[in-house]
Amino acid sequence: MAYANDCDAPVTLKVLVAGGFGAGKTTFVGAVSEIEPLSTEELLSDLGAGADPLHGVEAKTTTTVALDFGRITLDDRHVLYLFGTPGQHRFWFLWEELCAGALGAVVLADTRRLADCFPAVDFFERRGIGFIVAVNEFDGCHRYTPEEVRDAVGLGPEVPVVRCDARLTGSGTVTLASLVRHLVCTSAARSMSTTSTPLSTDSGET
Repeated sequence: MAYANDCDAPVTLKVLVAGGFGAGKTTFVGAVSEIEPLSTEELLSDLGAGADPLHGVEAKTTTTVALDFGRITLDDRHVLYLFGTPGQHRFWFLWEELCAGALGAVVLADTRRLADCFPAVDFFERRGIGFIVAVNEFDGCHRYTPEEVRDAVGLGPEVPVVRCDARLTGSGTVTLASLVRHLVCTSAARSMSTTSTPLSTDSGET
């Protein structure tokens, strides 16, 4: 996403914040957004208990039913638009629309329910969208090293795994900076790969 016809206008970059139910996506977007975030939170009810099991997140009382939206200015030329995805399986059909035009994604992982981040990881891997995994460290939970999380999720060495606290603006900003840095490095590596052509050993002589 960009204002291509005005060199003085900022370049806007779309980033997704994904992860499992209760991983902290709404909190993350709200903490880093420089504007009042748009949220589609609804109260959880007893009727949804079967569809939205609260094991490990018993204190959760609301859930995102469409998306979260926020904005953060990186510098004079770059602005990030943040789109938080819904975590429940029944709302995953929205992910396809939300990922259109996305530069990359932050996948929030909750070590209390680590398996819940697997679908998001698989989603972005299948679509070739660059992402990082950010371990949201909840109070009172065991602290795992990034490498332990990498092994548990089955991530390759090229995917950064960072720690964060979704409640803190500074922590969220550092996480987004890690994503942008990863995307820039990945793009540079691809450019070098496509422009480098091996020398042919075939002289054409018979």
